[in-house]
Amino acid sequence: MKQLIKARGLKKTFRHQSVVKGIDFDVHEGEIVALIGSNGAGKTTTIALLLGMMKPDEGTIIPWIEDYQHHVGVQLQTTPFFEGYTVEENLKLFAALYNRRLSKEHIVQKLDECGLTDSIKTPAVRLSLGQQKRLSLAITTIHNPKLVVLDEPSAGLDPLARHDIKKMMSQLAKNDVTVLFSSHDMDEVMEVAHRLIFMHNGTVIAYGKIDELLTDHDVDNLDALYIKLAQQATEGE
Repeated sequence: MKQLIKARGLKKTFRHQSVVKGIDFDVHEGEIVALIGSNGAGKTTTIALLLGMMKPDEGTIIPWIEDYQHHVGVQLQTTPFFEGYTVEENLKLFAALYNRRLSKEHIVQKLDECGLTDSIKTPAVRLSLGQQKRLSLAITTIHNPKLVVLDEPSAGLDPLARHDIKKMMSQLAKNDVTVLFSSHDMDEVMEVAHRLIFMHNGTVIAYGKIDELLTDHDVDNLDALYIKLAQQATEGE
């Protein structure tokens, strides 16, 4: 499996507070990686370092290609759609930011992939939350990125909408697109992720394939693994 990102010894400090403390991890082509941990664990800073939005104080990020940021798609928890514009028009406007011109066939394909074919003329801001998340994911992949980074993509959604988002994530991986996503939903992580990075207080306390981690720590679900590792890390501080 081709390695896309190799991170070694990443450190970041803000106002004399160490936020990321020398972490290592790899991300490979076509896999879905979950970044988990409590609020304040360093996940957001790690993603910012990975995306090149911040420079690490120490450590290196070795990408598969020099201009890798141009081949990354990012979905935040909320997407600022262009108000007053339809779903179709938002797709075209965001594509223009990537210097892409979308054919009618490409628009139809994208809307079909995210289940919004019937909403093509609907103002994007009037979509339901689940529909907005799906449109946001379509926008995130409009330039055919090799790596997609999602910040809690199914947070606040009902079960059907969460199912739709997980299905789209799985389809990306089947098309050799790598997905890195953060989540607090261990059921979601268990269902779609191939590998996880568990952060606590700026460090990586577990990293690897989910089934192997469950076996190594003698637990049968991710909730139990999360609690066990978090307690062990807290006791060791």
